[in-house]
This record gives sequence, structure tokens and C-alpha cells, in this order.
Amino acid sequence: MFEFRTIAAHALTVLVGQLAVMAFGVVDTVVSGRHSEAALAALSVGSAIYISVFVGLNGVLQALLPVWAELHGARRHAGVGRSVRQSLYLWVCTSVAGMVALLFPQPLLEWTQVPASMQGEVQRYLAVLAAALPLNLLFRIYGTLNQALGKPVLVTWLQAASLVVKIPLSIWFAFGGLGLPALGVVGCAWATLVVSALMLALALWLLATQDLYRPYRIWHAPEAPDWPTIRAYARLGVPGGLAILVEVSSFTLMALFIARLGTVASASHQIAASMAAVLYMLPLSLAIATSSRASFWLGAGHPSRARAAIGTGLVLAVGAGAGQSGLVWLGRDLFANLYATQPAVVALAASLLAWVAVFHFFDAIQALCVFVLRCFRVTVAPLLVYCVLLWGIGLGGGYWLTYEGLAGRPPTQAPATFWAAGASALALTAAIFLVFMARAVRRPAPAGRPA
Repeated sequence: MFEFRTIAAHALTVLVGQLAVMAFGVVDTVVSGRHSEAALAALSVGSAIYISVFVGLNGVLQALLPVWAELHGARRHAGVGRSVRQSLYLWVCTSVAGMVALLFPQPLLEWTQVPASMQGEVQRYLAVLAAALPLNLLFRIYGTLNQALGKPVLVTWLQAASLVVKIPLSIWFAFGGLGLPALGVVGCAWATLVVSALMLALALWLLATQDLYRPYRIWHAPEAPDWPTIRAYARLGVPGGLAILVEVSSFTLMALFIARLGTVASASHQIAASMAAVLYMLPLSLAIATSSRASFWLGAGHPSRARAAIGTGLVLAVGAGAGQSGLVWLGRDLFANLYATQPAVVALAASLLAWVAVFHFFDAIQALCVFVLRCFRVTVAPLLVYCVLLWGIGLGGGYWLTYEGLAGRPPTQAPATFWAAGASALALTAAIFLVFMARAVRRPAPAGRPA
């Protein structure tokens, strides 16, 4: 019961922060849509590129959560501080790589055949976000540290407060006023940059002033790079980041493939994808909370308690996934009507939401498993499973059935096929990950644990 309360409270706190961050995109979408059709179009392309870059690199740093949670559980407080400082070298590498990708998007824009009339605005938008990227990644280190310590509330407060600042800034910068020219979608990017700087500044101030962080000696003079440690972090983080990138890219490519079916199919898919993204926030929060708790007990030398935490997290994930899936299944017509008014879009979206319900149930389970597997340094195998199943069966199978047909059957020419293939891929992924996790918990002491 204690683990249940601890994990649930941690997850709900993280969930609030995650929803606040998601609201950033909603704000920019509404503001850009009100500004102009061109601004909204540029945002759709630019934000897709930025999110892909940020999410992948964020996954590299997020994967350090079990390292710090273990050190915390082992009461190696000074080790936590040293480990955080060593992670800054990884932060520099990820920041440089991400900034290069954002500052030079031309090859990607040309490969995806983005209209030339849109490319200039997209590039200006991404150039501003390139400056925000290192700030956001450094804030992610702060957030991951707090999650590892089991104290996510400060991060959540900062994320929620930042939304209050983000809304008026995006409106002001996009539409202009008070001597500032209207900047359109680029103004939304500038608002993100300002908010990111404020969030990071407050995070650093909290690190320097709050008693919570004093035992960890975060503000110690940085040590020279410890390359074996950094390589160990990279071996843990890079596969984790690539795994997240596979997930994100499969969704992005699915949207591009479905766009060929016309505006009704594309609009309906967007409704389904938006619902799936919102639903995912709860299992993601449970996965973060569970992995933090399990790693804490592993570091403390109590593998039985780690297994208990994992079991509790799995029960919560299955229960939450089943509850959310049932709600979407029963309310699919209502949800579709909330998103759209066109009868054709509503009807198709409602049918897709039925598949989203199935998709989400297995997504909740696999999300919990993949985070727990990181506690045991199992990262490469999940990446390979993602590549084969999400890209192969989910995306490839969906494309083949939709546009090529199978076994003499004609192509479906329907977006539901992609969601059915994706749900099947996630069901297999969840089953495989459950086997991986069962094997991992039998050997609770991870080999080669970075210090």
C-alpha cells in the first residue's frame, strides 16, 4: 500500500507538469491559427521537426534517471552531485547536435518536399528554437534529477507557472503591439525562448538556495571529463533516445502517409493522434514514477522492494490503461464531436478512436516496461524491438495493407489500417517487454552500473 501511494502521488505530480508542457503546443497552434493560415502551416512543419529533435535528445538525458535514483537510494549523496556534473558533458554534446539539426534543416525540408514558399518561415522559426534547445535540455536534467530524488513537485510548479507566462507572450509576440512588430509563428518561438530562459533561471536558483539539494553538493567545481563514466551514460542514454525517436518518427511518418488519402482522412487521423498523445501522459508519468522508485530500492540494496514497486507500477499501468481505453471506446462519438463539426470527419474519427482505445491499452503496458528495463540497463534490445515492430509491422504493415493489399486482397485505402497495424505491433511489443522485464527482475543488480 505504501508503494501504491508513493508511486501514485509521484505520477500525478509528473502528470500535471507533462500536461502543462503539452499545453505549450496547444497555445502556439491556437495563436498561429488565429494569425494566419501560413503561420499555422509553418508551425505544423517546424514544430514536427523541433519535437522530433528535442524528444530524441531528451530521451538521452531522461535515461539517467535510474543512475541518480540508485545513488540516492544508496545514500551516496556526493556521488549524485558528481554524476550530475558529469552529465553536463553529455548535455553539451546533445545540445550541439540538436542545434546543428535545427539551424540547417534545408536537406530535410527539400526531402519532404515542403513548399518553397513555406521554407523561409520554418527556418526562421527553427533558428529561434535552436537557441532555446540547450536551455530546455538543461532544464530536463534538473527535472530528471528531481524525479530521481522522488521530489517532482518543484518541476511541476515551474512548468505550470511557465504556461501562465507563455500564453500572453505568444499572443503579444505573434500579433505585435506596444512597439513590437507582429512576428507571426516566429513570435511563438521567441515566447518559448523567453519562457525557457526564465524556467532555467528559476531552476538554477532553486538548486542554489533550497535545502533539498544541499546534501548532494550540486554546486561543486566541475570535475574534468571522466570518459568511462560519460561513455557509460551514452550507452544507457543513446539507445533510450533512439527508441523514443523511433516512436515519434513512426507517428510522424504515419501522418504523412495518411495525408495521401485526403483531407478528411488526415483531419480524422489528427484527432485520433491528439487523443492518443493526451492519453499517453498518464502511463508515461506512472513509468517515470515506477522506475524512480525501483532504482531507489536497487541502490539501497533492497531488490525485493524494487520488485514490489515494479509490480505496483505494472498494476497501476494496466488499470489506468484499461480505464482510459474503456472511456475512449465508450465515448468515441462524443470525443469526435468535440474535435470536429464536419459529419464525415466526425464519423471517421469516431471509428479511429475505437482503434486508439486498443492501441492505448498496450501502449500503457509497454511504456511502463521500457522504463523499468532501463533500471536494469536493458536498452539495446528494446530499441531493436521498436525498430522491427513499430517500423516494420506497425508502419510498414499499415502502409502495405493500405496502399498495396495483401494475399490477393485489394488495398484498404483507409487510415484505420494504420491504427490496426500499430495496435498489433504494440501488443507484440508489450508481450516481449513483459518477458524481458520478468527476466530482468530475477537479476536485480545491474551490471556495470555507472557511478
